[in-house]
Amino acid sequence: MITIWQDFLSQQGARIADGRVQDFGKSAEELAAAQNGTVMADLSQLGLLAFSGEDTAEFLQSQFTNDVRGLSADGAAWNGYCSPKGRMLSNFLMWKNGADTCLQMSGDIREAVLKRLKMFVLRSKVSARDATDETVRLVLAGPQAAAAISEAGLPIPAGIMKTQANEQGLTVRIGEDKFVLSIAPEKAAAIWTTLAKHATPVGTAVWDWLRLSNGIPMITAATQEEFVPQMVNWEVVGGVSFQKGCYPGQEIVARTQYLGKLKRRMYLAHVSSNEAPIAGDNLYTPDMEGQSSGMVVNAAPAPGGGFDLLAVAQIESVASMQPIHLKAVDGPVLTLKAQPYTLP
Repeated sequence: MITIWQDFLSQQGARIADGRVQDFGKSAEELAAAQNGTVMADLSQLGLLAFSGEDTAEFLQSQFTNDVRGLSADGAAWNGYCSPKGRMLSNFLMWKNGADTCLQMSGDIREAVLKRLKMFVLRSKVSARDATDETVRLVLAGPQAAAAISEAGLPIPAGIMKTQANEQGLTVRIGEDKFVLSIAPEKAAAIWTTLAKHATPVGTAVWDWLRLSNGIPMITAATQEEFVPQMVNWEVVGGVSFQKGCYPGQEIVARTQYLGKLKRRMYLAHVSSNEAPIAGDNLYTPDMEGQSSGMVVNAAPAPGGGFDLLAVAQIESVASMQPIHLKAVDGPVLTLKAQPYTLP
């Protein structure tokens, strides 16, 4: 986290640990505000990689699951990076900012992803860097988000998955009332102060809950190479193009799509437990006779107590209403919630 920004957030009451805002001293109230109100969160825990150079589009096109060449100057998209076996190494929000193509992903994998991608640049005219601490990035969500952003002097993109920039910073619209902001560090404090008139500052876990409640997974170090994109519904949210051509793992991803051999899907669920689930926790169902039948992708405290989570589980087990246990064959049972989108 940028030092001057961390100092400012601390002055606003933020409790910060390991580069993440835990909360602003009222975690329960912050989580309650996220249900129907307008909230804003710092995104310093996420990594940002930036690629530039005349061969950038062609190079990234050959590496990622979604269409990079088709990304317009004011466009944004979900995208992913797979191993040759079609297993996800990373997923991210991608946008353009001037000469840079930016990838925002889980902070704990950014160095490994950058190092791996650099291995394949070879003679391509592409420059890659870790841009995490070059800007302050915020997320706003809720009915007053657009009004708050406008008052702060930032632009509002006209469409979803669009961007717009001005002298105050760049806005990425990721939903009807959800926005990611990228701001120069020296302007961030003043902008935050204006936004706070309309939005409740919240900790990282609150944004995690909002994100997963909308069915958007985040691959972390604990879940790298665990899932093909379809297991985490990445094609459902628009993170995979099946017309773009080759990339690592493309044959396996396409075969999974067209031959219908997918055995696991990601579901939104809830668990009443005193122990927090974490990414990578195994799941168990009676029909698998003691073998792991799935895995937790992400989890966060739920407003009513317990935890909400994104869980990859056996499709047949879900269809036959097998109880899904967390961490052990006799662990707490998950309750499936209404899915935020229609699954194939």
